[in-house]
Amino acid sequence: MNRTQFLQDLITQLSPRLDSTTYVYCTVPRAKYGELDKLKPIVSIAELEGLTLVIPLEQAKAEGLDYYRIFRRITLEGHSSLEALGLTSVVTSLLAERGITTNVIAGFYHDHIFVPSDRTDEAMEALKDLASKPNG
Repeated sequence: MNRTQFLQDLITQLSPRLDSTTYVYCTVPRAKYGELDKLKPIVSIAELEGLTLVIPLEQAKAEGLDYYRIFRRITLEGHSSLEALGLTSVVTSLLAERGITTNVIAGFYHDHIFVPSDRTDEAMEALKDLASKPNG
């Protein structure tokens, strides 16, 4: 199977699923992995400036942490591959054309797209439309 056909197959299997939880990005200076497990991060990224966490909004509020915007997670349930070329680009380009900010995190089995909570319906509609088109 060539790369174009492989990508097309991935697109038709997107199966976007919306997570009911609202999330925020926070950063905690000088924090280290494991120190903030009580915040229930679904993503932790160590940066020079601090530990970036993606956590449920309620956890951020309970801890008094600053955050900029509220996001929802859309999981692309079709099994992806860490070596799949172009899927993330197709999805982010599609949403960017509609002015929807995306933050993508690739898991081992699925890609997870965080979109502003006020644009969730538009993003879901666009992804479902993409997956339903015979040629992506």
